[in-house]
Amino acid sequence: MARIVAERADTLPGLIEAFREHGYAGASLSTIGAATGLGRGSLYHFFPGGKREMAEAVLADIAAWFEASVFTPLAYAEDPRAGIEAMMVAIDRYFQSGRRACLMGAWGLGATRDPFAEAITGYFQRWIAALQAALMRGGVAADHALTLAQDVVGGIQGAITLSRALDDPGLFRATLGRLTARLYTALASAG
Repeated sequence: MARIVAERADTLPGLIEAFREHGYAGASLSTIGAATGLGRGSLYHFFPGGKREMAEAVLADIAAWFEASVFTPLAYAEDPRAGIEAMMVAIDRYFQSGRRACLMGAWGLGATRDPFAEAITGYFQRWIAALQAALMRGGVAADHALTLAQDVVGGIQGAITLSRALDDPGLFRATLGRLTARLYTALASAG
């Protein structure tokens, strides 16, 4: 049954889940309508550009959440360990201990990447840069901080995949713990 939605932002949680679970190509307007509770006319009212505009809004919403909840606190925490801890807690919550797929990561793997390359690339670059900055504030050399940041973001993405594939949220949390320990060790060695 279609529902009345007052603002475009109200559609985003349903859109995100539809795209996360079905991918860009697999998320039909019927699937999107079921996830949002909106009819086709309401969807086009909020997104006259169709599915592509919906996807752009979803990517922007995800990027804004990560900017506020992960990247900014990580980049500006006075104590790098506090920023890293905040990042890991936020990541664990957002990805529901590895039970929730990373839409940016999934879309970065296939043909969906090309039309949304700027948003996807920017998301990962911003995450790596924020983590690198935190490590450098803690005294880690720039090159080593960059390598660590890339390894950690890659490790988180891999843990999401493995946790979902093996249906094992414990694996995700254990990986976050090991990655955190690796970052803390680098900070301790630098200090």
